[in-house]
Amino acid sequence: MKLTFLGANHEVTGSCTLLEAAGQRYLIDCGMEQGKDVYENQPIPVAPGEIDGVLATHAHIDHTGLLPLLARNGFRGRIYATRPTAELCSIMLRDSAHIQEFEAEWKNRKGQRSGAEPVEPMYTIQDAEAAIALFRGYDYNKEIELAPGIVIRFVDVGHLLGSSSIEIWVTENGATTKLVFSGDIGNHDQPIIKDPTYLKDADYVFMESTYGDRSHGPRPDYVGELTKILQRTFDRGGNVVIPSFAVGRTQELLYFIREIKEKNLVTGHGCFPVYIDSPLAIEATRIFKDTDSSCFDEETNALLAKGIDPIRFPGLKVSVTSDESRAINTDPVPKVIISASGMCEAGRIRHHLKHNLWRKECTILFVGYQAVNTLGRSLLEGANNVKLFGESIEVQAEICQLTGLSGHADREGLLKWVNSFEPKPKRVFIIHGEDEVENIFTQTLTEQGFNACAPYNGEQWAIGAEGAVCLKEGTRIRIEHHISEGAARAATVFQRLLNAGKRLLRVIEHNEGGANKDLAKFADQINALCDKWDR
Repeated sequence: MKLTFLGANHEVTGSCTLLEAAGQRYLIDCGMEQGKDVYENQPIPVAPGEIDGVLATHAHIDHTGLLPLLARNGFRGRIYATRPTAELCSIMLRDSAHIQEFEAEWKNRKGQRSGAEPVEPMYTIQDAEAAIALFRGYDYNKEIELAPGIVIRFVDVGHLLGSSSIEIWVTENGATTKLVFSGDIGNHDQPIIKDPTYLKDADYVFMESTYGDRSHGPRPDYVGELTKILQRTFDRGGNVVIPSFAVGRTQELLYFIREIKEKNLVTGHGCFPVYIDSPLAIEATRIFKDTDSSCFDEETNALLAKGIDPIRFPGLKVSVTSDESRAINTDPVPKVIISASGMCEAGRIRHHLKHNLWRKECTILFVGYQAVNTLGRSLLEGANNVKLFGESIEVQAEICQLTGLSGHADREGLLKWVNSFEPKPKRVFIIHGEDEVENIFTQTLTEQGFNACAPYNGEQWAIGAEGAVCLKEGTRIRIEHHISEGAARAATVFQRLLNAGKRLLRVIEHNEGGANKDLAKFADQINALCDKWDR
């Protein structure tokens, strides 16, 4: 069998790995790259129509976001996932397609004035619908024969509703080899969903390393911290505005607020209103409510057994239409507003920031990671003034963060997961982590007696009777320790420039004679890299 690492190697988005075995080709995840200054995913080395199927670990867009593009380009195989993942993808991929169409329309309106070439969306709602129709949802712990010689099983990994590790048994030439893809390994003691399942045996393991270099520390008192923030903001007469990821984090917040209301922990403000102002979050919350209770942890099932809805409470309101969203900011009653996007880069949250950032009595509460160069990151780092919809807004509101709230296992959680394998796997491939984090975690595993490596995008490995053999190195230059810091930095910049140039050339060749939606992006990237190289 052969594995090609295509994305989320020495980076944390764009997860994609190609498995070729038993005469079949399967992708494990097909995610979209997000954020800036990341290594480019490598193109899938076979035509989409030649791929037999996709195995999706969970619904987050950095693991599934390119499935509509795959379908658009001719993929017609099945997409295998857990039932909750299939349900969540049905709304998340439609939402992603809507964003693609909206942004293309906005760029074209703006471009008409300057005579710029029209751009096309990466994919459309129709493409998303085509991908959604290919999903097949399965229960956890059920063995599924994909084809003669390939059997898989989804196992709960506690990262998101429906998230999974995937066990894969490949039988070739009378010998069976077991692979395990970790997916995103969940943090302990998250509300609603179960803790990660620990697997016992595997020949080869492919595991994420997002927090492989750090610990989350002691579990904070989320309910206590949130109560204090709500109390002091409401006492000032202000609103608590929470930029939140629509799937997972929003439902966790509702779980905490239900407990706060049930125990009357916030005093003097009656049944304060809580608005979910995100159509995607509203749909995701419905899916959480309709999911089989076997996916939930003991605490959540205990509430359900008592007839208590763990994420619903008096005063909870939803706003679907734009008019309903706008009306929230005309109501003077102190309230909680939960809205997407979680990093404040798009969506309705920007309107709520415009109406609340300048008010000293209000609080902007961050509950998730804020990437570099996002509005959320700027606010957390102390920006005094920001621009929203062309208007300069003075930051007067209290800016705070609910720390420790993470869906990913930390270093200790990752080590606990990988040390559950007995005996140790023949090799552990470290993926889905920032460049230096992957290197650090690989070294940590090596020191603990594992045979570990961190492949780069484009790297190919063969697995057979002789073990695992690297057939092709990845596209990144491996910087040896004896190279000086300056030379290492120069080599890294040059390699990024080279990769960006190759990628741009492929885009131009593939789109000759038509609109090239990616040209501007790649040109900007090359210019930025050239500037770095010149310095």
